[in-house]
Amino acid sequence: MINYVYRLVSPQFISIDYANINVHDNVIVRPLYMSICHADQRYFLGNRDSDILSAKLPMALIHECCGKVVLDKTGTFEKGQKVVLIPNIPAKPSDYISENYDENSRFASSSCDGFMREFVDIPAERLLPFDKVPPQNAVLCEYLSVATHAVNRLIKYSHSCRDNIAIWGDGSLAYVVCCTLRELLPKSKITVVGKNIRKLSRFSFAHKTYLNNSLPADFKIDHAFECVGGEFSGFAIDDIISHIKPQGTMMLMGVSENKVPINTRNVLEKGLMMLGSSRSGKEDFQTALNMMQSVRIRRRLSSIIYEDAPVRSLDDIYRVFATDLNTPFKTVFEWNI
Repeated sequence: MINYVYRLVSPQFISIDYANINVHDNVIVRPLYMSICHADQRYFLGNRDSDILSAKLPMALIHECCGKVVLDKTGTFEKGQKVVLIPNIPAKPSDYISENYDENSRFASSSCDGFMREFVDIPAERLLPFDKVPPQNAVLCEYLSVATHAVNRLIKYSHSCRDNIAIWGDGSLAYVVCCTLRELLPKSKITVVGKNIRKLSRFSFAHKTYLNNSLPADFKIDHAFECVGGEFSGFAIDDIISHIKPQGTMMLMGVSENKVPINTRNVLEKGLMMLGSSRSGKEDFQTALNMMQSVRIRRRLSSIIYEDAPVRSLDDIYRVFATDLNTPFKTVFEWNI
């Protein structure tokens, strides 16, 4: 079976390739909706080191996707069944390393082709069915799973006093982390610290929001999430170190291409724990899908979604990447190629 694959060949240049797909061992899925991640945008714009780009390209982008089953000779799914696609493919199970941290695992749109294809051939165990969640919401399952993974790691490794938790950042990552905290740690008071008052206004379900330059001197928290990333992540980490109580846990989630300074003296004096958290595994996807059964969660997610016009051609792919640069949160689109 011949398949169309839309691969990024060089920054801002996508070509259409043709490839055979495995119809016997894998499930064949037709993508329905996709969402653009900052990682996809960095590849598309060429905002990665030239050595990394030359090693990874050409490559199909997008790892946030939901679709419907077209063919399944494994007998796991029915034709037409809606599914969320899990982008990481583990090499082998490990007793102590999660699938999303295994160096031998592959990840769609990073170490192998993403989901910008006419059809996706994917192992049955890398799919999760859904029916009551609109595809415009379900497409954010991967993104929400990243937050559930981080919050569950906080629960596992931090001390048990979680009265006050703060999130640094006011973008889509901070938003889904806040959603997840409210669901998984309902007794905790959640504060969001950002720099954009209009974005902060979306966090109406947080207990408190602050602009980063107006934090009270006596502001104290038990644990924190850094969701800023980029060149400003160093400032966010420094703020957290200043306001977190001794032996608190800092979850580092923002991606920065460059090294950032960290005040190690205060980290040591306070006995802080710093945990990096990235991507997610199948269990996290299931947790995210379970959360999406809630109308409340779907309504909150809808608040950060901008649905662009459907993608029906190669020119439309360029359009949605341009649109995404001007949307404050998440850009989703129907895949109709």
